[in-house]
Amino acid sequence: MAVVGFDFGTLHSLVGVARHRGIDIIANEVSNRATPSLIGFGPKQRAIGEAAKTQETSNFRNTIGSLKRLIGRKFTDPEIQEIEKQFINATLVDVDGNVGVEVNYLGEKQRFSATQLVAMFFAKLRDIAAMELKTGVQDVVIAVPGWYTDAQRRATLDAAAIAGLTTLRLINDTTATALGYGITKSDLPEAENPRHVAFVDIGHASLSVAIVAFSKGQLIIKSTAYDRNLGGRDIDMALVKHFAEEFKTKYKIDVMSNPKAVFRLGAGCEKLKKVLSANTESVLNVENIMADVDASSFLTREQFEALIADTLDRIPAPLQRAVADSGLTVEQLDAIELVGGSTRIPAVRQRILSAFPGKSLSTTLNQDEAIARGATFACAQLSPVFRVRDFAIQDITPYPIKVQWNPEPTDQDEDKELLVYPKGNNIPSTKILSFYRKDTFDIEAVYAEPESLPRGIDPWISKFTAKQVPPDPKGDVTLVKVKTRLNLHGTLSFEQAYVEEVEEKEEPAAMDVDQAEPTPPKKKRIVRKKDIPFVTTSTSLDKARLEQWKEQENQMYASDKLVMDTEERKNALEEYVYDMRGKLEDRYAPYVQPAEKEKLLVALQQAEDWLYSEEGEDATKSAYISRLDELKTLGDPITFRYKEAEERPRAIAQLRETLNNYMSQATSGEEKYAHIEEKDKQAVVEKVATVQKWLEDQIVRQSERPKNVEPVLTSAEISKKRDEVIYFATPILTKPKPKPVVPTGAETPKSRTETPKPEGQAPPPPKEGEAEMQPEPAPAEGEAPAPGPSEMDVD
Repeated sequence: MAVVGFDFGTLHSLVGVARHRGIDIIANEVSNRATPSLIGFGPKQRAIGEAAKTQETSNFRNTIGSLKRLIGRKFTDPEIQEIEKQFINATLVDVDGNVGVEVNYLGEKQRFSATQLVAMFFAKLRDIAAMELKTGVQDVVIAVPGWYTDAQRRATLDAAAIAGLTTLRLINDTTATALGYGITKSDLPEAENPRHVAFVDIGHASLSVAIVAFSKGQLIIKSTAYDRNLGGRDIDMALVKHFAEEFKTKYKIDVMSNPKAVFRLGAGCEKLKKVLSANTESVLNVENIMADVDASSFLTREQFEALIADTLDRIPAPLQRAVADSGLTVEQLDAIELVGGSTRIPAVRQRILSAFPGKSLSTTLNQDEAIARGATFACAQLSPVFRVRDFAIQDITPYPIKVQWNPEPTDQDEDKELLVYPKGNNIPSTKILSFYRKDTFDIEAVYAEPESLPRGIDPWISKFTAKQVPPDPKGDVTLVKVKTRLNLHGTLSFEQAYVEEVEEKEEPAAMDVDQAEPTPPKKKRIVRKKDIPFVTTSTSLDKARLEQWKEQENQMYASDKLVMDTEERKNALEEYVYDMRGKLEDRYAPYVQPAEKEKLLVALQQAEDWLYSEEGEDATKSAYISRLDELKTLGDPITFRYKEAEERPRAIAQLRETLNNYMSQATSGEEKYAHIEEKDKQAVVEKVATVQKWLEDQIVRQSERPKNVEPVLTSAEISKKRDEVIYFATPILTKPKPKPVVPTGAETPKSRTETPKPEGQAPPPPKEGEAEMQPEPAPAEGEAPAPGPSEMDVD
């Protein structure tokens, strides 16, 4: 069973796997540990991850990033239209009310929802893990932003399900970071005096901060705060706008009017940002930015920091808010840990320090991999395969949740809403709600503070409808209890609805022998729960749509695999044509007959002409395989002769060495062979001599044959003869010496030193300083020792 964690990032994503020695962040097919969070659509197949990055420039209109920012959002959300749209080159459209994209795929325009896009990407991460582990991957823990709403979390769960994954937990990214930090610490204090650490994560698109209390065996999230639209891409965009204005005057071009030019300038600005993080000045070069112009410019770090001042000034506020919400002071914080690529920028670090006066910044965690490691630890905790150090996680919800309902017509003074999970409520958490009703009724769960949500997010979470409320025996209203749960994923669910039936039973009275009259009987109160049928609705996909998209993903996945397999067969055919043609004039020349060569060259030319024809350019996998097999029918005999000429001398040398060894052993006068009968030794000598003569005769025959005809002596025949000699001679020459015969009546050393023990008597105890060896009981026949869970080293 695989134990896998995903860090689902805006720019890149990482995959962690648990092994017996700890957590590994694994590399993808091109040996990169971070996989671009991109999906590209082409005329024949999809390109996902590294493949999408490779063709992003040429296919940028059909390449989609920012998947993490789109999932669970409506097309009409202001943040989608005003912010995300400027970072996505594909056309955004409405798909069933949610945001999606329209792309050219398989030669036609097609639409995919953000949930489908994320499912495609999760399938790629699944395959990366499966390739590394050499096994199927199903159970995962996925790290998501702590500011994700119920709708975004449910959409992520749906995407994982479409990809064939079972999500054991959606873990908040700062919580995953904290888990990876705390579970490896062996010096954590007792709960009375916890260690307080602030984790500041500034990535490509957002800022997150969490104040965490660590003590032995647990972490408690004290507070969190976010800026959902502050990250490295905002810094890149500030540079893009600056240079676009400069190039208007310098090169007389309007970069912002050309999406491809904006894309190329953005890539250059991202590189410039990284260089200026380590240097005080740098140049910007963008080849063929537009209109055949090669643009260049120069920027100092001071100019850079001035350009991004507005972005930098937004950093301290969420950090200060998190400290205030935690109930702590800055002085009570023991460490400030940084993660996320954007925290490497010196100006960003200065702004972070300004929110924590008197403190220093720590980078003891891997800034790029900390979230993935924590998510994988969380998966190991939930998996039966690994035994991980006990470490409790107490997370919190960032948004308050309330339930609301319509009051009974007979009781207009009844409350209409109830705050069930305030901001900072523990996750997971279960609460029981009580309602007095006579008939079916509805409850809706909504976010209590819509203004705190991402702009445009509908505050509605889910709806509960109770059916068939039983009448109260007394003719009054019925007390209905509804069980709600804020689960590990951070999503709200209605778990149960029931009424309590109370029954009082009289227990038999006890007779006191000292009293003339019995004591009165006691009454026992029995409470039974009777479930009430109910239905719930939420933003999750309905089962029919989920199965439809899962089937569609499976079809696209199979189609992509067929295209890749077909391309591999096409490349194999092309490679064979050029490789064989070159070798016929070089190393294969002595081994080919003129007629063979002419026939094969003609076939190779025909295959090449077909490959580059309209038919061969878009042929089926079986057509490429068939063409290659036809060529190999002509070419394999030539290749065989060449390989035989290379391998035959080695096989002859090995056989001769074996023959010489057995001949010397069979004719040796050494003591270790003295017990072997002479007739057996002679049989070995004769066998060796027979094979020796066969070998010399065959060598002579082979030397008389030209190289360009079939050999009479092959390396396979030689190896077979060698095995034949080994199987014949080895049992004879390794025959063990017979045991010495003990004369009748003679005492053995054992009989002189051992005294027989009475039957059933235990052996004497070991003497002082002497170890006692006791054999372990063997398992029953056909029975293997029962394996226990593997331990994972987290130190």
